[in-house]
Amino acid sequence: MSTFRAALVQMTASRSVADNVAAMDRLVRAAAAGGATYVQTPETTGIMDEDPQRLFATLTDEAGDVTLAHGRRLARELGIHLHIGSLAIKVGDGAKAANRAYVITPSGEIAARYDKIHLFDVQLADGQVYRESARYVAGAEAVTVDLPFCRLGLTICYDLRFPHLFRSLAKQGGAEVLTVPAAFTRPTGEAHWHTLLRARAIETGCWVLAAAQAGLHENGRETFGHSLAIDPWGRIVAEAGVEPAVIFADVDVGEVAAVRGRVPSLSHDRPFALGASGGAAP
Repeated sequence: MSTFRAALVQMTASRSVADNVAAMDRLVRAAAAGGATYVQTPETTGIMDEDPQRLFATLTDEAGDVTLAHGRRLARELGIHLHIGSLAIKVGDGAKAANRAYVITPSGEIAARYDKIHLFDVQLADGQVYRESARYVAGAEAVTVDLPFCRLGLTICYDLRFPHLFRSLAKQGGAEVLTVPAAFTRPTGEAHWHTLLRARAIETGCWVLAAAQAGLHENGRETFGHSLAIDPWGRIVAEAGVEPAVIFADVDVGEVAAVRGRVPSLSHDRPFALGASGGAAP
């Protein structure tokens, strides 16, 4: 199969796991009803809470996570591949969590896990400070997974700013579709979201699918929304606004080989040294 219908679920997650599970359920069902066989939800689908003490009082390990359990049942019931963009999962002694993505098969089995490699530790111009590393353990492994219709490369949100990860997923990992579930802030989203996602598609000749959090959250954080599906030539084929929604894209995986045939940059890497200023003599 060289084509499939993808759906991107855009959410405004809250501090309530039960409310987020209900929202995920409603939107994923709408995606399946629209013919999607692959459905992606955003980063932090299960909970968004900026208070560390309250957050960690709610989190569990993987076996106890109710969002994951519901997602597995939902994938099985609807017969879809469900990609939960990420969940906060307690790891180790429980003092920190992994920001972990899950790809679930139509039988409800977990086909792949990916822990976010690049953690969002920044101070924005408007004074907002984010220290993701205070709560999360960084992943150390790039992940691809074979689905019946494509090979998927997994990333999460801030990973988007590290193009070598995407190039590795495409070149060494063989990914044809790159995924970027996210919770981009509104200031960084307005400045960079569209440009970075289109660049990652163009650089790799891959489809890029990015489901996003959107709007003003209960914890006071504002996220950018604008979930995007982008083809291997860098064209936006579907885009959401700033409200909870489902958008669809009919993904033709055959376009990957066609675009890479026209611009085969993945095969044109050359070794080089970082020389002194001035470069080579004429």
